[in-house]
Amino acid sequence: MRRRPLSAVAACFLLVIIGFVGTASAAPVEVLGRGGHVHVVNNPFLPTSALPPGPAAVAGPRPAPHPAPPLARVAAAKPKPKPKPKPKPPQVTVGSVLHKLELGGAITAAQYGTYLAAWNGALAEEKHLSTARRAQLAQETVLLHDIAAAGQMTAARLPVLFLTLQRNAEWWQDGSMLSYGQRVQFAGSNLVWEYYPGQGIQLQVLGTFGEADGYYEAGRGSYPQLQSLMTEMIPLAVHRAGALTWEYYFNWDGGSPPWVSAMAQATAIEALTNAYRATGSQSYLTLAHQALPLLSSAPPTGVGVRTALGWRFLQYSFAPKLDIINAFLQTLIGLDSYTQVSHDATAQQLFSAGNAQAESELPAFNTGAWSLYQPGVEDDLSYHQLVTGFAQNLCTATKAPVYCTTATDFRDDLKAPPVLTQLTQTARSGKSFSLRFRLSKISRVGIVITGAGAKANVRPAVYTSAQYPYGVDAIKVEKLKPGTYDVKLTATDLAGNYVSLTGSLTVYKGGTPPPTPPPPTTSTTTTPTSTATTPTTTATTPTTTVTTPALPPSGGGPL
Repeated sequence: MRRRPLSAVAACFLLVIIGFVGTASAAPVEVLGRGGHVHVVNNPFLPTSALPPGPAAVAGPRPAPHPAPPLARVAAAKPKPKPKPKPKPPQVTVGSVLHKLELGGAITAAQYGTYLAAWNGALAEEKHLSTARRAQLAQETVLLHDIAAAGQMTAARLPVLFLTLQRNAEWWQDGSMLSYGQRVQFAGSNLVWEYYPGQGIQLQVLGTFGEADGYYEAGRGSYPQLQSLMTEMIPLAVHRAGALTWEYYFNWDGGSPPWVSAMAQATAIEALTNAYRATGSQSYLTLAHQALPLLSSAPPTGVGVRTALGWRFLQYSFAPKLDIINAFLQTLIGLDSYTQVSHDATAQQLFSAGNAQAESELPAFNTGAWSLYQPGVEDDLSYHQLVTGFAQNLCTATKAPVYCTTATDFRDDLKAPPVLTQLTQTARSGKSFSLRFRLSKISRVGIVITGAGAKANVRPAVYTSAQYPYGVDAIKVEKLKPGTYDVKLTATDLAGNYVSLTGSLTVYKGGTPPPTPPPPTTSTTTTPTSTATTPTTTATTPTTTVTTPALPPSGGGPL
């Protein structure tokens, strides 16, 4: 049975990478006009939620823009001369790499002059900028120098590398100072850029192709913008692993440029497919076919990992063991979109092999109460909603039960309150202890410990609130006097579902601990419309008994 193309699924179709597009939601973008003025627009073709996690700022000494002059030889003062030191190899710079490319015939003399003038112009501009703006532009020139020094500045990459340099030079001369994840655009261009602290403004490949799909979904009136965007973006591709590829040129979570992403590549394939749908031009499908080999090439060059069942597609080419399920599913969606239009046998084989692997591993990303971003790390709310939509799209396209069941489970999770259980019910006096509890999904947990009975009006011994992951967690409690205490725990999940639990804690003095009191019996739950709140932190700092990686933020990022 022929699968139904994903682009024809419901009107709420979740666009390629990050969520929803259309006039109902719009992403704020700062646009630099031709007169140097910045204004903020709400771009209805970009998703409102940003693309994944941000890199740490990259700092380092500023390299010299040109090779240092050779040191003069100094006559030895001693009668017996010392052996001459071995000459140091000449320093690799942007200028020297450009010159080498010209000598080798990779670029023309005119291109060499244009690129060198742009490089020297950016260095000269730095000297005339304020301290803060100079530092921002220097981040990009240092990054470009590092790419050259690493031997990665090839002739094919010069257009995108020097466009990035140009955009940084323009922005930091006239644009506003930016915060992490802020997306920007330039008048007369549809390309999407994003600011990464320590690395300047970088081309947002995933966001740009997501915008292209937004133009297609918006209808015929936006097709000219789709064509214009593709006209800008196609020349910025390079050939990598035998594939037409759009690379990333900044440091990211341990990966050095240039690196690639299956999610971005599949989104590019889907955007090319939509451009064909909009125009009827076969050239777009030809380019989409040329982009396929990256998905079946091994990392770190490509993004495909062979498994016993087929293929796993990687979010990052530099992280072959990192499995991010929303990226994997979106890669399949992009492949399927192209396959249904082109009937490309290679794409069909890639989709089938990737789909077999995804169906096998998807249940492991369902905790029974929430979705996981990667093994052991829960999604934030926006990613939970995103992966829910991806699972539903694949359910519609393939009718595979695992996608349909998972999508239903994840939707139900948005309405179900967390399950909270108090585990620690006795403690020894005279020393601090950990009050342990079990939590079904990531939530903000409030804990109040007060004296019981006649002591109920005494100031709380512990009163705190913090976010905890699913599993067994704990809060450190300072030493308490012997006696029985009331314990109230509350939990509010990311969707706003609330639960409260009342229990007790017996603090004993030495010897054998008393019998464990009965488990908490009072529990109330509310939906997200409830006005109930959890306590705010006024005392101790919570700790957890399990260590998990940081949550993927919902701020900006490359993917």
